[in-house]
Amino acid sequence: MRSRVLLLLLATALPAWGRAAEVVIVLNEGQTITGEVLREYPDRVIVDLGFDLLTIPRAHIRSLETRREEGDAQQLGATTEHLYSTRHMPVRSVKTLAEKFGEGVVLVSSPAGQGSGFFISREGHLLTNFHVIEGETRIAVTVFRKVGDEFRRQKFEDVDIVATNPFLDLALLRVQLPPGYDPVITYLAESDELRDGDTVFAIGNPMGLERTVSQGIVSRRNRADSGLAYIQTTTQINPGNSGGPLFNARGEVVGVTNMKLMFGEGLGFAIPIRYAIDFLRNREAFAYNAESSAAGYRYLQPPARQAPEPPPAPSRD
Repeated sequence: MRSRVLLLLLATALPAWGRAAEVVIVLNEGQTITGEVLREYPDRVIVDLGFDLLTIPRAHIRSLETRREEGDAQQLGATTEHLYSTRHMPVRSVKTLAEKFGEGVVLVSSPAGQGSGFFISREGHLLTNFHVIEGETRIAVTVFRKVGDEFRRQKFEDVDIVATNPFLDLALLRVQLPPGYDPVITYLAESDELRDGDTVFAIGNPMGLERTVSQGIVSRRNRADSGLAYIQTTTQINPGNSGGPLFNARGEVVGVTNMKLMFGEGLGFAIPIRYAIDFLRNREAFAYNAESSAAGYRYLQPPARQAPEPPPAPSRD
């Protein structure tokens, strides 16, 4: 045990070895492990799983193959329907997934405040929370694109509200992108296979802190509240996270973050992706209506009566 602890400490202190290679390791018993190789030795391999370092003796390894990005779509089979895409992907480190899909998470802002959202189609469609845009029509979306080693902000102010569902707290927006602009899209989970204790992570803009990544676990996969079942998670959810994606360990969106328990830490909640998929498939039924009191216009409360007494009775001639 002592030697293993020392080995892990030494592994964390290893110097940079270029860009870590992501590999799929097949063990002798048939299990597979996907992660980034930090260092290889004649008798062992050190792998970064995102939340821990793992030392695997070579005697236990059947095969070790480098994963190639250009082969992912062919091997894993991406499917697209109803505006969104799904793809079955292997488990990867949070670091790798955040780098891969982080550009697909955006800042949604209006005169009343700001939140998060995420692209689901290359035509500019994105999901966010209804309460992020409630009562607003002037909406802007800021995209963070990586150019070289730095991120550049690009703000789009031509944003359409496509559909809204106040009960589910979901909204579908479309950014009018310039010709040739190819946004990074996120993939929705094909099935609802979350279990208590599963690793999840969120990307968003909490308290205005852009492109923040926070990691946690599923505390309860079906916490009931106000007639809906939410995902309860220890992932930090704060104002500004609303509308952002909650990813599983494969990089698939399993929920839309929307609230936290006041005065509590590690008590965040997300809308299960099955609700979002149903919303997208039936978006015509929830099409945005500018004349609705719940869509785009603020209706002020009528002024209170100045005199609390009842009005005088009409006089009779």
